[in-house]
Amino acid sequence: MNKTELIDHIAQQADISKAAAGRALDAVIGGVKGTLKKGGSVTLVGFGTFAVGKRTARTGRNPRTGAAIKIKAAKVPKFRPGKALKDALN
Repeated sequence: MNKTELIDHIAQQADISKAAAGRALDAVIGGVKGTLKKGGSVTLVGFGTFAVGKRTARTGRNPRTGAAIKIKAAKVPKFRPGKALKDALN
C-alpha cells in the first residue's frame, strides 16, 4: 500500500473527502517527525512505538575497492510494534 492508497482507505473508512484524509495523514506524519526530531517518542497504543535510536560511528569497507571508510554516528528512526499489531498478524 502506498500513500495514495492509504489516503483512499482513510477517506472511505472515515467517510471524509480524500483531500481531508490527505491533510490528516500529513498532520500525523508531521507530528511524528517533529516529536522524533526533538528526541521524543510516539506511542500509539495497540499499534506500536516510534522512537529515535543512536548508531555509533564505525569503520566500514567500500565493497568496490575494499578500502576502509569511516561511517559517521547517526540518529535513526525505530519502530517497535505493539502487542495488538503482533497478534493481528499471527
